Amino acid sequence: MPTYHEALRINEQYAIDNGKEATAIKILLLHFSHTDSARLLGSMHETMPQKDYEKFLAAVDAYVIHSKPVQHITEEESFLGHKFKVNHTVMIPRCETEELAEKTLELIDQLFTDKTALRVLDIGTGSGCLAIALSLEDKRIHAFGTEISHEALQVAAENSEALGAGVTFKQGNLTEPVQGEKFDIIVSNPPYIPDDEKLEPIVKDYEPHLALFGGTDGLDYYRAILKQIPNLINDRFLIGFEHAYDKAKQLKKLIKKEMRNVKIVQLKDMQGKDRMTFITNKE
Repeated sequence: MPTYHEALRINEQYAIDNGKEATAIKILLLHFSHTDSARLLGSMHETMPQKDYEKFLAAVDAYVIHSKPVQHITEEESFLGHKFKVNHTVMIPRCETEELAEKTLELIDQLFTDKTALRVLDIGTGSGCLAIALSLEDKRIHAFGTEISHEALQVAAENSEALGAGVTFKQGNLTEPVQGEKFDIIVSNPPYIPDDEKLEPIVKDYEPHLALFGGTDGLDYYRAILKQIPNLINDRFLIGFEHAYDKAKQLKKLIKKEMRNVKIVQLKDMQGKDRMTFITNKE
């Protein structure tokens, strides 16, 4: 059997030679060696147990040859420092959505300094990462998440229980399960890929299509949500969307069509792309 160092070096090169990310191999090695980075570093010249090595090699092939996402192999992904269970029924949390969560928390601190309790709605919650992370980071928040997929809601509920978040999840399309209720904050990362856009196999073959495609122009879900949310918000409110980098102007027009006397703030992500739009009361 090879040492951990040999297993890493050989398979990193294998990934690179096949156009895949070498960093994914380290993630897989950590997972199948049942350790963390610091301990693995100190064990690099030790022999890897045969059973672990065989499982590691099978996982490497699943990633390199079959383009299976590493997160689906390990069944976990980190989001704002919290580990979330993920599988083929939910979208893998992305760094752009982390940025949406971080900016939402900043704006909550600015806009709701006098409130001791906040109701947050995450529309199309998927793995629950947004609703759960927000509730864990701000103890004033009681978060709710809606999701049309029963399988995704099961994953979200497991994540909430495992992390002690206490999020309330309701099954149904967009805001249908919470009609008649009121919220201070609404966030959503709805499906926004145009129906005819070509995707990489690692996305097309493994991510749930229900969470990917948003109509001919990718804006169908935003249109539906914007028609529904005026009846769901309190007098003082914050609404936050993640969206495609090239749809900011179109989304702004949709907001102006459906909502009056609001302030619209559009922000770039760390890559300099227009990814976030926030709506608040006009000052």
